[in-house]
Amino acid sequence: MTTQTPEEPETAPRRDRDLDRIAAHRGTADQVRALRTAFMDRHADDIYDRLTDGRSARPRIAELVAAAADTFPALVPPAGPAEPRSARAGREIDQGVFLRGVLRSPVAGGHLLTSMLQPTERALRLLPQFLRTGVLETASVRLERRDGVAHLTMCRDDCLNAEDNLQVDDMETAVDLALLDPAVRVGVLRGGTMTHPRYRGRRVFSAGINLKALHAGEISLVDFLLRRELGYISKLVRGVLVERDDSWRSATVEKPWVAAVDTFAIGGGCQLLLVFDHVIAGADAYVSLPAAQEGIIPGVSNLRLGRVAGARLARRVVLGGRRIRATEPDARLLIDEVVEPDGIDAAVERAADALRAPAVVPNRRMLNLAEEPLDAFRSYAAEFALQQALRLHADDVSDKAARFTGAAPAASS
Repeated sequence: MTTQTPEEPETAPRRDRDLDRIAAHRGTADQVRALRTAFMDRHADDIYDRLTDGRSARPRIAELVAAAADTFPALVPPAGPAEPRSARAGREIDQGVFLRGVLRSPVAGGHLLTSMLQPTERALRLLPQFLRTGVLETASVRLERRDGVAHLTMCRDDCLNAEDNLQVDDMETAVDLALLDPAVRVGVLRGGTMTHPRYRGRRVFSAGINLKALHAGEISLVDFLLRRELGYISKLVRGVLVERDDSWRSATVEKPWVAAVDTFAIGGGCQLLLVFDHVIAGADAYVSLPAAQEGIIPGVSNLRLGRVAGARLARRVVLGGRRIRATEPDARLLIDEVVEPDGIDAAVERAADALRAPAVVPNRRMLNLAEEPLDAFRSYAAEFALQQALRLHADDVSDKAARFTGAAPAASS
């Protein structure tokens, strides 16, 4: 009887033959992706273990994809020089196939989701300074600690806080710092004051995805769409993963969060509200999720919105693009407290004080566990990785983004 060594698992010969078959295949893109899908269904855990040294390493999603492209180019084709639009589209769809396979596995997928809860290197580098000063200024987010409350202010007044790769990086850094700072008890997220002519002098929560960046090819599947969901938004729900003496109590550090909506929360802004513990809105504000009209999938909202607002309203919002004003009865399903615009500051202070109670954190942990178990999130994220990759590069999405920016629609790839 032959004994397999850890370096040569029993599945390795079959895996390598399958990879050779994929590399040699000269069929259509659909045929090759069908082979890759079948390969990941059989070998996801083995491939993931190869890329993470038996799960002893914890790469973030971008690092995992880069390692896969380097180690298994037949599975995840690497980027070429001066990559044209059509090549980038195909590469990101192939990344979606790979990541769906990883996330479908409870072993590999669970490990990746947990790895994404680690603080970023940027946040760890900035932490000593933030602990001293209580202030962080980035291009798109200002973070300030005041009386035990971390105030995160989105300040991209050039685009009404529309999200792009830069804002996702800044937001994750700020969320990490708020969670890592032991002096912070509660986090608050609010939009900053705008200079846009239509909203000059007013706060705006978020205009959703940055369509100009989308049209310019600056919205990526891994660094924006997946990092956003598996990174800072997941940390808002589950906390940040840290090593400490009392980690037997919980592997993560969690804190309660308040969101305050001025003017509107569109698209990704509305998605954020679904993970907050207390949502305040001005009486003149509204929320919407126009994802179907934009042609993309609204993050994890299709998992969360029905739970929060009910299946029928979720379909009207996601599929029909219904806009909900803060004063409508249906808004009570999404917003906890509606106040006059000049009363938001006081409402935020009251909510933050209420969430300081010692039993809030363990109770929110149990609520989140009941409402969104990690395996449910993992299963959703697996399919989202592929379907969003397909929608990101669909012709109708490119054409809509081009119309928004006034550019000519992109030619079909």
